[in-house]
Amino acid sequence: MQYHQHGFRPGNPNVAPASGAIPNFDVLPETVDVLIVGCGPAGLTLAAQLSQFPGITTRIVEQKDGPLQIGQADGIACRTMEMFQAFGFVEQVMRESYWVNETVFWKPDPKDQTAITRHGRIQDVEDGLSEFPHVILSQARIHDLYLDVMKRSPSRLEPAYSRRLLDLKVGAKAAQDPNAYAVTATLEKLKDGQPTHVETIRARYVVGCDGARSSVRKAIGRQLEGDSANQAWGVMDVLAVTDFPDVRIKSVIQSAKEGSILIIPREGGYMFRIYVEMDKLSPTERVASRNITVDHLIAAASRILHPHKLDVKSVAWWSVYEIGQRLTNRFDDAPDDSSQPPRVFIAGDACHTHSPKAGQGMNVSMQDGFNLGWKLASVLNGRSSADLLKTYSAERQAIARELIEFDRDWSKMLSTPVKTTPDGPGITPQAVQDYFVQHGRYTAGTATRYAEGVLTGNGAYQHLAKGFTVGARFHSAPVIRLGDAKPMELGHVALADGRFRVYAFSDASEPTAKTSAIWKLCDFLSHAPTSPVKRHTRAGEDIDAVIDLRAVFQQPHRSLAVQHMHPLLMPAKGKFGLQDYEKMFCIDAKTGTDIFDLRGINRKNGCVVIVRPDQYIADVLPLDDFAGLTAYFAKSLLPV
Repeated sequence: MQYHQHGFRPGNPNVAPASGAIPNFDVLPETVDVLIVGCGPAGLTLAAQLSQFPGITTRIVEQKDGPLQIGQADGIACRTMEMFQAFGFVEQVMRESYWVNETVFWKPDPKDQTAITRHGRIQDVEDGLSEFPHVILSQARIHDLYLDVMKRSPSRLEPAYSRRLLDLKVGAKAAQDPNAYAVTATLEKLKDGQPTHVETIRARYVVGCDGARSSVRKAIGRQLEGDSANQAWGVMDVLAVTDFPDVRIKSVIQSAKEGSILIIPREGGYMFRIYVEMDKLSPTERVASRNITVDHLIAAASRILHPHKLDVKSVAWWSVYEIGQRLTNRFDDAPDDSSQPPRVFIAGDACHTHSPKAGQGMNVSMQDGFNLGWKLASVLNGRSSADLLKTYSAERQAIARELIEFDRDWSKMLSTPVKTTPDGPGITPQAVQDYFVQHGRYTAGTATRYAEGVLTGNGAYQHLAKGFTVGARFHSAPVIRLGDAKPMELGHVALADGRFRVYAFSDASEPTAKTSAIWKLCDFLSHAPTSPVKRHTRAGEDIDAVIDLRAVFQQPHRSLAVQHMHPLLMPAKGKFGLQDYEKMFCIDAKTGTDIFDLRGINRKNGCVVIVRPDQYIADVLPLDDFAGLTAYFAKSLLPV
């Protein structure tokens, strides 16, 4: 990390200087730029992102009287870990969490159909898919870490708890003015669950992250549509004594007649989560009418685990839910013809619901917040037009639809009776294992790919970097930083700061030569009137305030001289004009993990890889395609 840019500052460098007087966040102002309703994963991701921009007034409200303490989601995909790195707390998650290294599969014992036996064991995440593991950690801890990011931000943002949304209205005339506080929210302040008084706040934008029963969604007339599998599942976090040998390994267990369970080891070394298949529901029946207790869950799990014993000593949290996959047709209040930019958005469970067994609900919700956060910041800071906000619903609704289709298939598989005879009905345990392996990239969160649009190119030059798929997340790889010979992951330079990244991978020529493609690119970006850096960076700002250029060379770091590189790769920054030595990288020749080989980068020609602020690849271009570089940024950024 970089600090001291504007002068020496003692203390914890992870705490940003406060941007001004810290307000009482329990008192809502009359107006805000962004009002976030709901402190779930999507809401806190969005709030943590917006808190980094002190010029944007953000408030987040929550109906509960304080932070989440227990239960709910726990699976954190590799892709989400990559996002956590950008927010600065991935190391803490890795230290506290359970790492899902392998998954085992159990089936009915052919010798005794009342018992189960292990039939398969696989690596959970394929090699090289991400530099981070798939882990398990309480959703409450993730909330804590986001809250800490907010408190350490320039705005020192904190939630306002005990607020219930009563009403939300968008002024039709005011909505035509992008600077107007067009949305009026009416909230109740609660004490001990009872209303004390009503508050009114006007916002330029409102984001509903308030769950499956979202009041914001109802206010904008959107509906969750879909179906239910009429299947009840229970979930419980337990401290138990058992002779089941794989209790500390993620396990998929199918019995002959008693149903299925999933065992997910939890952080801390002792607790584990059990998802338990319960009875079928009638088409009109609800889980609440069954009066299912935790004892029912324990008994069902014990029957499925036979002949192994399960002696539950303590239940930290439990719940029963119905499987259902539902989705709204849009994630905002804009008309379907997109004639007007949206003012109100919904994210997470407010716009897509599904079962938790795919382990994607919390992950996809946080990606909703990450996708929207930088776009709101860019619009509110005057760098982009409000039309950019139309891309949120278009991009995220398509991803949620894919999640629901996957969840429907996976849930159906786990609820289908096991085939006990070769010609009998049901599904074979091997088919379940094969499906899990086949969709490993999806469950790791790395299969998301945005379609061509305003923010994503057409991939016409994909052949220049075959391993950096246009529309997919930027797949990091090891490099050596030239300035200080530090081994690191290239993707870790991308922080959650709202900036675009441009990675220039050198061609085969000597990079210090003024005739090299890298040198010519830097000259263009530094001096040309059409340079996107010149067009979109305001006077007085650091040269990388909007577009952060990084160069990656084919040579080992000891064969290049920093002082002979183009000045743009060592820009003067801050009030003292200090040089930034962290813009240049080389292949890792010591370990042999050459990023050019790992990501299929054309060594003869090199290329430019544009990466969006949310870490997704916007396009791959030739090093000399200056017009293409200019055109890409002109679509999403306003000229200064």
